[in-house]
Amino acid sequence: MLYLVLAVVSSVLISVLMRVSEKSVKNPMLLFVANYFVCILISIEYMGQITVDLHAPKIGTALVLGICSGILYLLGFVLLQYNIRKNGVVLSSTFMRLGVLVPTAMAVLVFHEKPNVTQLLGFLVAVAAILVMNLKMGEAKDQKVSGIVWLIILLLTGGFTDSLANVYDKAGNPDLKNQYLLFIFFVAFVCSVIGALMQVKKQKPNYMDFVWGFLIGIPNYYSARFLLLSLGKLPAILVYPAFNVATILVVTIIGVIGFKEKLEKNKVIALGMILLALVLLNI
Repeated sequence: MLYLVLAVVSSVLISVLMRVSEKSVKNPMLLFVANYFVCILISIEYMGQITVDLHAPKIGTALVLGICSGILYLLGFVLLQYNIRKNGVVLSSTFMRLGVLVPTAMAVLVFHEKPNVTQLLGFLVAVAAILVMNLKMGEAKDQKVSGIVWLIILLLTGGFTDSLANVYDKAGNPDLKNQYLLFIFFVAFVCSVIGALMQVKKQKPNYMDFVWGFLIGIPNYYSARFLLLSLGKLPAILVYPAFNVATILVVTIIGVIGFKEKLEKNKVIALGMILLALVLLNI
């Protein structure tokens, strides 16, 4: 449970730092370049060396899943940006968080994890809370088919990205977790550099993009690390929904207290549902 708590804390720090850096960051892609660069350095530090043993057992599994995860990491970010422009921040945020359905379903259908009745109820309450928090009556009216399709693609991309950590936990070599994380962040770094180079003519580099990227990179690495470690100790049917709803709960509380954000009625109801979901998931 400690690893899950630390994963939530790290995830919350990412959101808080992103919120604080909003006015300073001019080019998000450069932020991601710096962020993933820091993640690479921390990964190498945990490995204790720069080189990777290509003859280690199941190194191929770590490499393939790491490459897929790294590409999906950045693809998810690009899809989120596109959906915000096309469908608005509310629907985009909702579908991104509903990506929790994918790894949870995979845990049950593929890895045959069996949740008890209270955990299943907690999962359903968590999903309902995400919908209540982000959607208002009539919010989804007049959505074009193309808009819904892109939202579903966002949901699946985020969901499959999260699922790969569980796949590695079940199929990979536990002694190569540091190498697996290194592969993820190296691939995401390369993709970010390519994206930044494509935008260099549109926007000049700003040193604050790099500063905030370095700061965000630390909790970003540990969020991925602790989530992976928690999957080795707890069932995925508990980890994924608890991780998501706990992060939402803490970030919302910080938003109200630290950033003076106002809570609408639907969000107050959703927070109560999230607390209930967390209790049910841990029974």
